[in-house]
Amino acid sequence: MTVQSSAPMPVIGGSTRLYAVLGHPVSQVRAPGMMNRLFAELASDAVLFPVLVAPGDLGEVVRGLQRIGNLDGLLVTIPHKVDVCRYADAVSEAATLAGSANALRREPDGSWTAENFDGAGFVRGLRAAGIDPAGRRVALVGAGGAGSAVAAALLTEGVAHLELCDRDEARLAEVAHRLAPRFPGRVSWSTAPRLEAADLAVNATPLGLRPADPLPFDVARLAPGAVVADIVMRPKETALLRAAAERGHPVHPGSPMLTSQLDLYRTFFRLGDARLPDARGHAFD
Repeated sequence: MTVQSSAPMPVIGGSTRLYAVLGHPVSQVRAPGMMNRLFAELASDAVLFPVLVAPGDLGEVVRGLQRIGNLDGLLVTIPHKVDVCRYADAVSEAATLAGSANALRREPDGSWTAENFDGAGFVRGLRAAGIDPAGRRVALVGAGGAGSAVAAALLTEGVAHLELCDRDEARLAEVAHRLAPRFPGRVSWSTAPRLEAADLAVNATPLGLRPADPLPFDVARLAPGAVVADIVMRPKETALLRAAAERGHPVHPGSPMLTSQLDLYRTFFRLGDARLPDARGHAFD
């Protein structure tokens, strides 16, 4: 689905339905601009706004937002994707496998369902760029909320082998021991990147958000022709992608991971037809 940039942005009124995106930091998120444009295209009386939430405040903030009667959904970014699952009444199969969620939806009965579209969005973005992960050997650095979702999706979509890396040994073991039985013989893990055999290397850490960040891995250790992908969305060209491109590697930025999720969000939040009422009887137009 293509979202036209010329669509008018929504006007907030007393009947407006609310959505929030939670993160720390949150200034880098692109979801408000993209989702609000989508709402405008669908003539939906709805708005998505950013909420800066420190990790220690997540429970209090989420429970408070869930008590807002006209708040229909939450999007979730770093570092809350793992912890937010505990505030859902139901967790999807994809979110269970990933151990994390990036979207929560209020159901008609007031309960909340958690879903994770990071992995599906990442794979869709790769394929739209002509990069099919099936059959590839992948080195993925970062086993946090987004990294675990990307790992699960890549394995589900048929990568030959996934080497998972994270400096946090406890987090690494938790994710690896969840994935390995589901995909026997196709998952290995370590606390330091093993890059030499990879033909697709993925940064799924926040490294690259700030100019002073070190590179998440050394591109000099990659085989010629290996694709380097980053899930960091701002800046579009991270230091990692720049270093990889300078060495002749094909690169894939983080933004397609989000843009590829728009249709998934539209379905999940029941935004399919602007003429139809939502589950609570509120008309989207």
